[in-house]
Amino acid sequence: MPTSAPPPSNYPTRSEDLIGRINSVHTPYEAKLKALRELKNQIIGNRTKKLAFLKLGAVPSVISILSSAVAENGGGSNLEFNEPVIIQSAAVIGSFACGLDAGVKAVLDAGAFPLLFGLISHPNEKVVDAGARSLKMIYQSKLAPKYDFLLEENMDFLLSLLNSKNENVTGLGGSIITHSCNTSMEQEKLSEAGVIKMLISLLGGSLIQRDASLESLGAIIKENPGVISKFMRPENGRALNVVTELIKDRYPRTRLLACMCLILIRNTSTCYLQDAGIKTKLILILLELIDDPGQVGDEAPFALSSLIAEKEDMQKIAFDSNIVDKLCNHLEKGSFQAKRLQGIFLALADLCSKLECCRDRFLSLKAFNILTDVLTHDSPEVRAAACICLKNISRSVKNLSAGHFMNEAVIIPLVQLLHDTCTSVQIAALGAISNIVVDFTAHKSKFIHCGGVKQLVQLAKSMDSTIRVNAVWALKNLMFLVNSTCKEEIFLELSPSMLISLVCDPETSVQEQALALVRNLIDGSIDSVEYVFAEDGLLLNAIGRQLQSASKVEVLIQGMYVLSNVASGNEFHKEAVMNQLFPQAGSDTQTILIKFLQSTDSRLRTASVWALVNLTLTNSPDANARVMKLQSAGIVCQLKNMVNDPCQDVKLRARMALGQSGEHIRTWDAFIKVSIFSLLLVEMEIVKFAFIFSVSSMYQFPFFVSCPVPWLQHVVVGD
Repeated sequence: MPTSAPPPSNYPTRSEDLIGRINSVHTPYEAKLKALRELKNQIIGNRTKKLAFLKLGAVPSVISILSSAVAENGGGSNLEFNEPVIIQSAAVIGSFACGLDAGVKAVLDAGAFPLLFGLISHPNEKVVDAGARSLKMIYQSKLAPKYDFLLEENMDFLLSLLNSKNENVTGLGGSIITHSCNTSMEQEKLSEAGVIKMLISLLGGSLIQRDASLESLGAIIKENPGVISKFMRPENGRALNVVTELIKDRYPRTRLLACMCLILIRNTSTCYLQDAGIKTKLILILLELIDDPGQVGDEAPFALSSLIAEKEDMQKIAFDSNIVDKLCNHLEKGSFQAKRLQGIFLALADLCSKLECCRDRFLSLKAFNILTDVLTHDSPEVRAAACICLKNISRSVKNLSAGHFMNEAVIIPLVQLLHDTCTSVQIAALGAISNIVVDFTAHKSKFIHCGGVKQLVQLAKSMDSTIRVNAVWALKNLMFLVNSTCKEEIFLELSPSMLISLVCDPETSVQEQALALVRNLIDGSIDSVEYVFAEDGLLLNAIGRQLQSASKVEVLIQGMYVLSNVASGNEFHKEAVMNQLFPQAGSDTQTILIKFLQSTDSRLRTASVWALVNLTLTNSPDANARVMKLQSAGIVCQLKNMVNDPCQDVKLRARMALGQSGEHIRTWDAFIKVSIFSLLLVEMEIVKFAFIFSVSSMYQFPFFVSCPVPWLQHVVVGD
C-alpha cells in the first residue's frame, strides 16, 4: 500500500504553525482568537501537549496577546474583539497552570500574575470569571507566590473577594487563604478580620463556594486551639453543625473536605467531637470515598490516616468497623494511582501502630503479600509507605518471635532499599529493618548473609544525621540477644574505630544509639565484655569521656548501662569501670557518679545504681578496696539516701548495692578489729594507740547499718 512521503525537516509542524499564527502580527483578529481556542482545546488535560507547547514558547506569546488586549480594552478601542481575546488568553494561561508546576513557573516568569489580578476588577463579568478561574489554577500549585495577609491593603482586597457575588471570585479568595495561611499569626489575623464568619456564611452557597470555604477554614483552624474556640462560638451560627451536615453532602469532594475540617478540629482540640457516633461516621465515610475514581479517592486514605494516627480509641473503632479487611480488599482489587496506594498503606500503618488485633488481622490476609511486592514499586512514595506499614506490623513481639518477617521475601527487597536514591525511602526502610532484626529466633544470620550489615555500616557513615541515627539504631537492634558468632561478624564489620567515632558523633541522638549498640554488644557472656577493651581499651575510654562531658540525659543513661555491663565481668573489668568513674584523684570529675545518683531523671538513677550493684557484687579482696573508695567518695552515703527513692526500681537496686557494700565494710571492719586486738596483745605503745585512733575514726565501724537485699548471681543489664 503506497504511503505519503514524510514532510521535510524544515517544514513546520501543526503545533509550530499554531504558535506561528498566534505570534504573527499579520494574523487577523478572528484567526488569532480561533488559534487561542484551538491551543486551549489541545492542552486541556493533556500533560504531554502542555510540555510540548511550553518548549515552543507558547506561554510568553499568549501573555503578550493578553497584555496587548488589556491595554487596548482600557483605551476603549475594539471592545467586541478584545474582551473575547482576554477571556481566551486567560483560559489558556489557566490551562497551562492546571496540575503542572512547569506550566505555573512559565506563567509566573512571563509576568501573568499582575495581569490576571487586574482582570478581577473588569466590568465584564465573563472577563472577571476567566481571570479568577486562571488564578485559582495557579494557587493550586506550591509555586504560587504567598499572599501577605499582614498588609492592610492585601487584607482589604481579600475581604472584597470573599464579599463578591461571583462564585469564582469568592472561590479565588478561598484558594488564596488555603495556599498562603501557614502561620499562627496569619490565622489569628484572618480570624480577627472576621474571615471565619464570612467563610461560614459561604458554606450555604454554591458548590464552588462551599468547597473553597471548607478548605480555607481548614487552613485557618489547623493546629490552632485559639482560633478553633472562636470557630465554635455561638455567634458563628452553629458552625460545627453546618460542617457536620456537609459530611452527608451529595458531592464526594464536599464530603471529603467537611471530614477533613472535622478531623482538624478533633486533632487540635480533643474536647470536641467525642461522640462515638460521629467518629464511626467519619471512618465509614472516608472508607467509602476511597472508592471514588478521581482525586477524592486519592486523598481520602490520607484523611483516614490523619484521623486515626496515634489515637488508640479511633483505631479500635476502625477495627470494630472492619476497616482492616476493607482496606485490604481495596488493595486486592488491582492497580491504583500511586498516591492512592501510598495513602492506603499509610492508613494501614496507622491502624497497626498500636493494636495487636489489627496486626494479626493484616497478617492473616493476602494483603501482606501485596505489601512485600510493592517494596519494589516504581513510586518512591509508595515504597516508603510500604516500609512504614511493615515497620508498624512488625511491632508485634508475638509475630517477631515466630520469625514471620525474617525471610527472603521481606529481607532481600528491604536490603535493596538501603541503596535507594530517595532518602525518605532509605529512612523508612531502616525503620522497618530496625523492628524486623529484633527477631527473637535464630534467624538473624539471614539478614547478615544478605549483605544487610555491610550496608547498615555504610549508612552509619552517612553525612545525613537522620540516616546515620537510623542505621545505628538498626545495628543496635540486630545486636540484641544475637548469638556469639553473629556478634563477632557484626563487630568485625563495624570495627572499634568506627564505634568510637559513633560514640563521639556530633549528633547526640547518634551518640545515644551508638552507646546502646555497645551495651547490647557486651550483653551476655563475660567474654563479650572484652569487646570494649579492643585496641587498648580506646572504646571504653571514649565512653568514659562522653560520661564526663555529655549533657543529654539519654546519652548518660546508655553510657552508664554500658559501664554496668562491663562491671558485671571479672575483677579487671570492674577496676576498669572504677577508673572511668574516678579518673584522677582530686579532680572535679569524681563527682559525676554523685550527680547521676542525684539526677531528677529516675532512668539515670536506675542505670547508675545498677553499675554500683555490679561493682559490689563479688567476694574478692579487691572488692573491699572498691567499696572503701566508693565510701570515701560519698557514694555509700548517697545510697543510704536512696533507700526510699520514689522510683521502685531505684529503691530496690539501691538497697541491694547498699547491702553488698555493707558486707564488704563489715568484713574489712572485722579485719581491722582483729588487727587492733593483736596489736594490743603485743605491746601497748603510744604509736599503736595512734594507729587505733586513726583507723576507728576513718571507718566509723560501730555506726554502719546494712539493709538485707536479695542476692543475685550475675547482674547484666541488656537493652
